[in-house]
Amino acid sequence: MHRRFAHHLNTVVGKWLPEQRLFLKSDTTTRFVRLRPLTQAVMLSGTVLMFGWSIVASSILLSDVISAGSSEEQVARVQAAFEERLDSLSRERDARADEATAAQARFSLALQQVSLMQSTLLSSEERRRELETGIEVIQATLRRTMQERDAAAAEVALRTAEMNGQTSTATGPVVAPEDVAATLDIIAAALAQSAAERDKAAAAASAAEAELASMQLEQRLLDQRNDEIFATLEAAVSVSVEPLDRMFRAVGMDADAILETVRQGYSGTGGPLLPIAMSASGTSEYSADLARATGILDTLDRLNLYRIAAQSLPLDTPVKAAYRLTSPFGRRWGTMHEGQDMAGPTGTPIFATGEGVVTHAGWQSGYGNMIEIRHAHGTVTRYGHLSKVRVSVGQKVSRGERIGDMGNTGRSTGPHLHYEVRVNGKPVNPMTFIRAASNVF
Repeated sequence: MHRRFAHHLNTVVGKWLPEQRLFLKSDTTTRFVRLRPLTQAVMLSGTVLMFGWSIVASSILLSDVISAGSSEEQVARVQAAFEERLDSLSRERDARADEATAAQARFSLALQQVSLMQSTLLSSEERRRELETGIEVIQATLRRTMQERDAAAAEVALRTAEMNGQTSTATGPVVAPEDVAATLDIIAAALAQSAAERDKAAAAASAAEAELASMQLEQRLLDQRNDEIFATLEAAVSVSVEPLDRMFRAVGMDADAILETVRQGYSGTGGPLLPIAMSASGTSEYSADLARATGILDTLDRLNLYRIAAQSLPLDTPVKAAYRLTSPFGRRWGTMHEGQDMAGPTGTPIFATGEGVVTHAGWQSGYGNMIEIRHAHGTVTRYGHLSKVRVSVGQKVSRGERIGDMGNTGRSTGPHLHYEVRVNGKPVNPMTFIRAASNVF
């Protein structure tokens, strides 16, 4: 059955592939190999399949090579774009740093102007008191002059009455002419003296009134100038304090509690910003100026407390050189990532983000080489995966002081800094502190 089917196939295939014989001849014998049509068909099919497979394999290999080349080009383009973005971020960071430096300079200049304005204000108040004393003296002189003028007028009236009495009694006893002439001379001299004193008193009164008017004008100008100084000072301190208020609210900390803690730690008094102590007998306008001056000094005191508090909180960035943000704060791979990763070259300087005391400096499981700094108001910062630790336990550090180098120690897949901020033992997003401070400093 099988042979008959094979013979039938050979007959059918033989129409296109007739039987071939391959002769093999040696010195003594001659042999041949018969290639039936079915055998030729199988060999031809195999050859076609091998040729087709070679073409497909070559196409796949060539496609992989082309794809690999395009992938490398794409990676190169992505890397170039990333480097360009890094350069842009570095320039932006430098611009922000320059703005912060300029803002700090403007702030120092504003403090100097505030101190100068305060000195001017105190001088103006002293000048005002001197003017008030001068006005009181002139008013007393004017009253005394008017009293003398009234006394002279009364004396004139009395002498006139005496003369009239002597005239009415002329029909009485005869008076000697010499006595009448002497009396008239005395009366005339008295009248002339009274008139001179009256004119002198009137001139003094007019001069006093002119001086009083001039002093009142000077006082109004002084009040206007003081009002402008107060308005400038109030605007300056308000503009300086508002960003700090927003910064402390942004990081979720109680600004009033922090300022009270700082105030208790810096309770000494003295210096140019002491409240002005004045007599309670001053005018209402003067009391209003005193209230405004006291309010400005209170705001300046709050500004100074803010500055002290900000210096002791972790509000700076720990990396000043170029870096990129990798794993952010939050859930990652089903676990909580309690810090912010900042990637950069090994050895990149790491800086303290606020004043504090080093509580750990060395190896820590998971963190590798790690530094922990305790700051004020319950805040703690951690710096992990360092290649080198440059501080020791118990050392006091300042904001911006170099404490270590970036590395790849501990559980780490590449050189980077793992930066944590904790408030009262609870981890918080470090970028909240960095962004809040970047809008102020």
